[in-house]
Amino acid sequence: MRKFSGLFFIFLTHFCIAQDSLRIKIEQIAQSAKGIVGVAIMNIEIGDTLTLNGKAHLPMQSVFKFPIAMAILNKVDSGKLSLDKKIHLKKEDMIPKTWSPLRDSFPNGNVDVSINDLLNYMVVQSDNVACDALIGVLGGPKNVEAYIHSLGVKGIAIVVTEAQMHSAWNIQYKNWCEPNEMMHLLNNFYAGKCLSKSSTAHLIKMMEGTVTSTKRLKGLLPAGTIVARKSGTSETNKDKVTAATNDVGIITLPNGKHIIIAAFVSDAKADDATRDLVIAKIAKAVYDCTLSNKSLK
Repeated sequence: MRKFSGLFFIFLTHFCIAQDSLRIKIEQIAQSAKGIVGVAIMNIEIGDTLTLNGKAHLPMQSVFKFPIAMAILNKVDSGKLSLDKKIHLKKEDMIPKTWSPLRDSFPNGNVDVSINDLLNYMVVQSDNVACDALIGVLGGPKNVEAYIHSLGVKGIAIVVTEAQMHSAWNIQYKNWCEPNEMMHLLNNFYAGKCLSKSSTAHLIKMMEGTVTSTKRLKGLLPAGTIVARKSGTSETNKDKVTAATNDVGIITLPNGKHIIIAAFVSDAKADDATRDLVIAKIAKAVYDCTLSNKSLK
């Protein structure tokens, strides 16, 4: 019994030192952002977590498109919506001066786009016009928020559309989340607790194909690493402050295990490359430590 207790003490001490080491490394990496860095990490198969500013209310920007996609697919699962349903978009739906490959393809509107295609535009390309069209299908931002809260995830606020976020600087802060809560939402989603098996797989596949902000979570990981993710980025104001540089997702390790990382860099004065690199370095540190069994239990 004494021998077992001694081995357990050695294991526990090793774990605590390793976790503290990762925390210290993340804190050091975060300093170069010159802002607030919120991170929540989970080893899915084991359930261990590590957070930094995990309860801070940080602006999501396009990260909120992940819960919007979940809300749409929940309607599909319940039979209230079909992925094949066509949504008619008029010229006034084509929001100017915002990121939208869909609008660039159909600047005059007058086009019918399926729910599934709108989802692909919104998730894979982070299209803002497609996003607001889907929010309209759901009856407004508050219905998305109500759905997410019904899943037991309360630390996420979805109050305004993309068009509204672009109307004034401070409005983007109305759509916020706690990194801890985004981590839990990703975990529940991946575990199949929120959507049907087919809808879960469908959204994961789209998130794996995300083409925006590839220098963040994926930036320093080995080529070919599978990451199902959703990024979010704000503009930079006249004071050279960027409200949001975010990336959240699920990383598949070579051993078949999975890590969730929800990373938010908020109100930062560092340049674009530095902010991206903060998230990339955090992801690489977590990846390396998890593979060597040094970061989490």
